[in-house]
Amino acid sequence: MIRVATIDDIAALHDLVEAAFRGDSARTGWTHEADLLDGQRTDRAALSELVGDPARRMLVAEAEGRMIGCVALSFLPDGRAALGMLAVRPDLQGGGTGRALVAAAEHAAAAAGAGVMEMTVIAQRGELIAWYERQGYRRTGGTRPFPLDDPRFGLPRTRDLYFVVLDRALAR
Repeated sequence: MIRVATIDDIAALHDLVEAAFRGDSARTGWTHEADLLDGQRTDRAALSELVGDPARRMLVAEAEGRMIGCVALSFLPDGRAALGMLAVRPDLQGGGTGRALVAAAEHAAAAAGAGVMEMTVIAQRGELIAWYERQGYRRTGGTRPFPLDDPRFGLPRTRDLYFVVLDRALAR
């Protein structure tokens, strides 16, 4: 089941995102950033802000009463939407939860009138970029800087991190 997160989900969301992106637990899955970044991926304050923002939405996937995945959706002022923070419990990656969350986010964005979904992915995450490309996303040629000196987003193990921009047209 996929639903919209509430403020009551913040602790579980935080645990899920950290487990999927950082530390040894993340290494059991294939989508982690643990080899590129130490420190946190996010914090409870940032998640609370996301969940409480009417221009953003966090979708969560649940199975057997347990949160197993999430994805952030932002509605941009220019009629586009942005996808981010796709996370699936490392022991459940590869089972279709991520694909289902992306589809749910795309559906919600299109229903709200967005014609394009965009995202940024750390350039060094080639396997993840390839996965998004298999889902219909394309590299736009654009890049964005990584917040290298902001520990709220992690502690880089290398200073050459940056984001590539991907997008895809949404069916309305």
